[in-house]
Amino acid sequence: MKRLVAVAAASLLALAACGESSSPAVPGEPQSSGAADVLAKAPVATAAEILPGSTMEKIKQRGELLVGGSLDAPLLSQQNPVTGQVEGFDADMGKALAKYILGEPKVKIVNSASETREALLANGTVDVVFQTYTITEERAKQVAFAGPYYTSGLTIAVKKGTTGITKPEDLNGKKVLAGANTPAIPAIKKLAPQAEIITFGSDPECIQALKQDRGVAYVQDETILIADAKKDPSIEIVTTPFTEDPYGIGLKHGDDQMKKFVNDWLKKTQDTGLWQDIWKKSIGTVVTGEAPQPPRIGSVPGS
Repeated sequence: MKRLVAVAAASLLALAACGESSSPAVPGEPQSSGAADVLAKAPVATAAEILPGSTMEKIKQRGELLVGGSLDAPLLSQQNPVTGQVEGFDADMGKALAKYILGEPKVKIVNSASETREALLANGTVDVVFQTYTITEERAKQVAFAGPYYTSGLTIAVKKGTTGITKPEDLNGKKVLAGANTPAIPAIKKLAPQAEIITFGSDPECIQALKQDRGVAYVQDETILIADAKKDPSIEIVTTPFTEDPYGIGLKHGDDQMKKFVNDWLKKTQDTGLWQDIWKKSIGTVVTGEAPQPPRIGSVPGS
């Protein structure tokens, strides 16, 4: 199960991988008690680290961090229907970064889609993106990536009882569901070139299409699919991860000051155990075992 975590990392709710539908910005405060306990010990940047004229200074002057993220990704970034707050690994990492800059975990989460993240960063609608955002060299031409901060992997889900699919190559000749503008699409084309790919903008849409037999299989991050299968026993995962996808914190392209600042913060979260505590309060409530080893910052092309 440990391997499942290390390889699948953000999957538990990689709703980002499948994308999101847009909706109004949602405040990230107040915290649930569990998140508040963890974030109470989150580090705060020194005055010297908030450089004059920098993005960090602008965020501090504004009084909140604008985060591109998800509202329907269980364990990663999901809006609690009772409290209205956004909870999960990605959501709490965003709050921890806000505390580092502002001294308090004050965020506004802008629900973003996989096909709009680059534009939201470029036009300043959001400061950062925490949305299981796979780092690729192609994407790095449009955005900057701090991290990676988590690692995931693609796997395959089907309706329970479906037979004949045990590996990616078995998707050849079949209708296969995937999130729009996600790493699943090139992976399917490479491993099952005869598959017919049908895309949707969000993870819930992909799951609904699978249950409606609009596709025989759904390719997505393992952790997302774990969360989906936990919520809906009619869905089952039939393969182990067949890719490794490093997730980065999306930043505006060319902002080297902000990238260094966020990477320095990320290293502190790992060294102090905050990263591990956030994992335990979110993904670790479903995946058994100790928190995985965080990926090494700057370890993949594009980071």
